[in-house]
Amino acid sequence: MSNTPHELAEEFPEHVDAMHRLKAENAHFARLSDEYHEVNRAVHRAETDVEPTDDAHMEELRKRRLVLKDEIYAILTA
Repeated sequence: MSNTPHELAEEFPEHVDAMHRLKAENAHFARLSDEYHEVNRAVHRAETDVEPTDDAHMEELRKRRLVLKDEIYAILTA
């Protein structure tokens, strides 16, 4: 699979060091990060028709990715 868009390092390049530190020190942040990557890759597979899905499921995946991204950003900027 080629470059997966919306990776956290691309979304928050100014917080890459903090993300690495938090993944090691904060179990909740690590779980959020892992789930974000899982959902993001599912969105990418659906968008590229590797694993086609219906519009409703795609919308659910994108909403979940956005919620996770917002939670991650809140922790990074706290």
